[in-house]
Amino acid sequence: MKLISETDWKCFLTCVGDLMATEEVQSMRALPHHPGASCYEHSVFVAYVSFRLARRWGLDVRSAARGGLLHDLYLYDCRDRTAHPGNQCMDHPEFALRNARALCGRLNAKAENIIISHMWPLAKRMPRCREALVVNLADKLCATAEVLGYWHRSKVRRMAMAAA
Repeated sequence: MKLISETDWKCFLTCVGDLMATEEVQSMRALPHHPGASCYEHSVFVAYVSFRLARRWGLDVRSAARGGLLHDLYLYDCRDRTAHPGNQCMDHPEFALRNARALCGRLNAKAENIIISHMWPLAKRMPRCREALVVNLADKLCATAEVLGYWHRSKVRRMAMAAA
């Protein structure tokens, strides 16, 4: 299976293009995340992989893609200990959900569960829908790919950096 095509990318952008263009999501470009990937790059990678998996498995692709894009919308430098008083790994989903609500207004139940549960089983909240499980899986796969250096060679990265 080819990971990305122009047609897939255009379909993906119909789901998340409006969010990718926002100041809040664009500000994630300046936030470091996993080795060699900004928070923006990671979130676009997770959103795209979630979109593809959800489509393949007949799930709600829009909720999976949007939830994947917003899952790490915590909007502070996670390496700055003064920016966050608690445990970053456990607490950032709550910050991301608060920021996603502020950005989008009302979120559907799937998107809310995707964001709040994406750190399961490390964090408190469990995925309650299949789309949340898809984003949870995509998050782990993408983080592993980033740490192993795959992200630097990825066509998804080139397209994400050129978008919006």
